[in-house]
Amino acid sequence: MTTIDTTNMCSHLQRKLFDKEGEYHQVWLELQDDPELTAVVRSRQLHIYRNDKKVLVLAGKSAPKIIREDPVCEMLN
Repeated sequence: MTTIDTTNMCSHLQRKLFDKEGEYHQVWLELQDDPELTAVVRSRQLHIYRNDKKVLVLAGKSAPKIIREDPVCEMLN
């Protein structure tokens, strides 16, 4: 299970991730289930990594930034 320090996370992003109706909630669930995925909060955004390679950056008010193609990125559509 992934634990994240949410104290520096944008409140909009928190709602999108943790609310069951949030647009990133499925990504949050995948972070919990996939041991290859890790995440860290930087500059109020969530940076998601697979096997130590960044694949995705989620922000509260701006569009997600896909760094490299990954199955977790497909959950955004």
